[in-house]
Amino acid sequence: MNGRRIMTPDEIRRAVVRISHEIVEKQAGTDGLVLVGIQRRGVPLARRLADAIGEHEGVRLPVGALDITFYRDDLSLVAQQPLVKGTDIPFDLNAATVVLVDDVLYTGRTIRSAMDALVDFGRPEAIRLAVLVDRGHRELPIRADHVGKNVPTSREEIVKVRLEEIDGEEGVDIERLAPVAGVAGVAG
Repeated sequence: MNGRRIMTPDEIRRAVVRISHEIVEKQAGTDGLVLVGIQRRGVPLARRLADAIGEHEGVRLPVGALDITFYRDDLSLVAQQPLVKGTDIPFDLNAATVVLVDDVLYTGRTIRSAMDALVDFGRPEAIRLAVLVDRGHRELPIRADHVGKNVPTSREEIVKVRLEEIDGEEGVDIERLAPVAGVAGVAG
């Protein structure tokens, strides 16, 4: 694989701060607002958003973690024994405005699964979506309310988000999948 950097650590930080302001503005404050990160990289991003909101609003928002493993529509394709990362939502979702947080929005299937999982824990007043990168190629009618960066990609590319909390480094890269030897493209 070969890749190119599309977000530096400073650009990620600035995007998080901007999104934090947008979230508060759209909510007209912080009352009733909670953040829920989708495992894995959505969780540290949700914590960063809560920290940023705390800095400019003086309020610490509740942050939860949501594991969507068993809600995926492709579970049988993922693994025979999927790795469960855990859900931790230590607050009431009923009547709350939930901001789901994820690193990359692609087909929309992860977000659909997350919404299915979320309603098993309560009935939020509203569900919004904040993502660091929107790469396009939606298969479902889902859009993000808050986006750090819109990046047009091809289906032959992958977006790699690396966060200090999980990966020990910070950055977002686009990498092109290496072609499989001996396989020619088929026109359709």
